[in-house]
Amino acid sequence: LSWGGMIVVALVSSSSIVPLLPSEGGENSMTTSGDYCMTADTSAIDGRTTRHPGYAVSQQKRKRVEEIFGWLKTVGLRRKVKLRGVQRVGWLFTFAAAVYNLVRMRNLVETTT
Repeated sequence: LSWGGMIVVALVSSSSIVPLLPSEGGENSMTTSGDYCMTADTSAIDGRTTRHPGYAVSQQKRKRVEEIFGWLKTVGLRRKVKLRGVQRVGWLFTFAAAVYNLVRMRNLVETTT
């Protein structure tokens, strides 16, 4: 059980006092706290947040970003890094992101022609 779920629930439960909109992706998570125990069919994000059009846009943008990191993990050698050191790992990330951009540009050109 993750601490992240408990932090999200605490933020959402106190958001009526603090004027913030939580940007959590609506993950369902179980916590061990008796007060904030959630089941699989409930979410920490309530209707006050999800009814706004900006929330739907945020979820679309989030999906796009997650697709990039998913590609980097599966294709871009980020699942298990064989290099050591901050500079080398940073270089690998930059290189993999550049390759992703090249592949994406190739795919965009193919769809337009």
